[in-house]
Amino acid sequence: MRTTGLPPTAVRFELLLSGWCSTAPDDAKGPGMSEAPKQTRISRRNALGVFGASVSGAAAGSLILGAGNAEAVPAKSEVTGLTTGSTTTPVQGLHLTFGADPRHQMVVSWVTDAAVKKPRVVYGTLSGGFGSTVHATTKTYVDGTSGRTVWVHHAQLDKLRADTDYLYAAQHDGATPDAGTFHTAPSGRAPFTFTSFGDQGSPSVTWKTGANPADASGRDFEPNATPAAADIVTGIEKVGPLFHLLNGDLCYANTGPDRVRVWHDFLANNSRSARFRPWMPAAGNHEIESGNGKLGLDAYQTYFELPSTENQPELDNLWYTFTVGSVKVIVLQNDDIALQEGGDIYINGYSGGRQLAWLERELKSGRASRDIDWIVVCMHQVMISSATAANGPDVALRAAYGPLFDKYGVDLVVCGHEHDYERSLAVRGVVAGSVTLTPNPSQTALDVIDSAHGTTHMVLGGGGVSGITNNSFTTDDADGHGHHSALVQMEHLGKFNSRKETEAAVWIGVRDAEHPYGFAEFSVDPGRHPGDMTRIYVTYYNIITPTGELSVFEKFTLQRRRSDGRH
Repeated sequence: MRTTGLPPTAVRFELLLSGWCSTAPDDAKGPGMSEAPKQTRISRRNALGVFGASVSGAAAGSLILGAGNAEAVPAKSEVTGLTTGSTTTPVQGLHLTFGADPRHQMVVSWVTDAAVKKPRVVYGTLSGGFGSTVHATTKTYVDGTSGRTVWVHHAQLDKLRADTDYLYAAQHDGATPDAGTFHTAPSGRAPFTFTSFGDQGSPSVTWKTGANPADASGRDFEPNATPAAADIVTGIEKVGPLFHLLNGDLCYANTGPDRVRVWHDFLANNSRSARFRPWMPAAGNHEIESGNGKLGLDAYQTYFELPSTENQPELDNLWYTFTVGSVKVIVLQNDDIALQEGGDIYINGYSGGRQLAWLERELKSGRASRDIDWIVVCMHQVMISSATAANGPDVALRAAYGPLFDKYGVDLVVCGHEHDYERSLAVRGVVAGSVTLTPNPSQTALDVIDSAHGTTHMVLGGGGVSGITNNSFTTDDADGHGHHSALVQMEHLGKFNSRKETEAAVWIGVRDAEHPYGFAEFSVDPGRHPGDMTRIYVTYYNIITPTGELSVFEKFTLQRRRSDGRH
């Protein structure tokens, strides 16, 4: 090890890296995992300790972070000295997203308040250290309300090893690096866990225009959400999933007095998790901001670099798909399809059918593949909801998506929009003669569900926003057979205004009327052999107010036969 001329902190950093470079059998294998030795998984506590003590606190001067040849893409590492007292804008809002191939690609993104020089990421494996560098591309947008410019930097790391731990640090000239770790997706069928919620917001407050901090009345600033928006991030980290699905209405910047600040607060809060695992978002109605591009989605499209295949800039990052193990995830942007208007501008029909055609191609290829067992759709607005204070199901979504979900056997739909938790029975087709296209239950089971015969919808809108709707679930007997009602949006009449029709909600499965905040965990068991039963074990957690601890609300299982057993 070369230590001559290094400051003591840098020497300590190299020694710590050297201590991480052993290999050992993974002591946390799930079913079906290989028994071959693999790299020791990174403890988040250890990672934070090393980065906090050795990167952020390092003295100025040359810093060597890698020892030997990196196992990632060979390149010269370009970490500069760590300057204190610099006026350069810092690395902010560090977050990860998957590239098109989650086994081999990861995108590292961060925000700055000004243009910077040489934004880059250094990265490597436990045994190789920070031996590789990739330079970031920079996107900007100008906020239509304040006129402020925001710079977001995205560095795509390629040719990564599947099922492997990596260390990385993001930096630009004159700024202290900020760092994290991640684990790449496995190759082939393997056990893993992911999580999901929507409608989060930010736990911080935002000053109103002309605010006077000396006024303690609370009238000079506006709360954007609740402490639950922070507690839920801690909950995700307690689970430690491979990735997280964020089901729209991310931060509610469009309703805040300072939209740029709300976005920055949201990213700063979530970076406690999103620097360690990809957070894969769907754009909801509150991502539509007046003055931010033709569709109002410029901010969202700038903050995230997603595996979109769209070649039209205004459609980039709005819908995309990725596959992890035997699970194909399809992310949609529902304002294109939904009747309801909930953003700053009404953009229904903006893709001209392009998104729907893409969706069918992806569903068809996914269900035809012998490597994919599960199809999960992530979106914002809902096809099921029985909360009267909420938006309600949208008949346009039912008409457009329902036949496709049935035809190609979608297993699971996760969404948000309603600020509560509700899940349907497995559904297939519609109730005969229903003008609202009421989803027809294909099973009555609530504990073990055969998803090959029906789609389960989960409303996961308890991410932290203040306007809860769990206290408005219907309890009437709509049809004289014990089925409660739901109000379905049938016609667009204006912003947050539509004509609604009452239906007997025969699809109702489970609802949480007591707790507004929570998230779902999905643990995938791939099975053992071709044609074996594969399962997803689902746990829904409440975030208990005011203390923020986790509590299990319910557990259930989705199951189906593996696709590689087909003749």
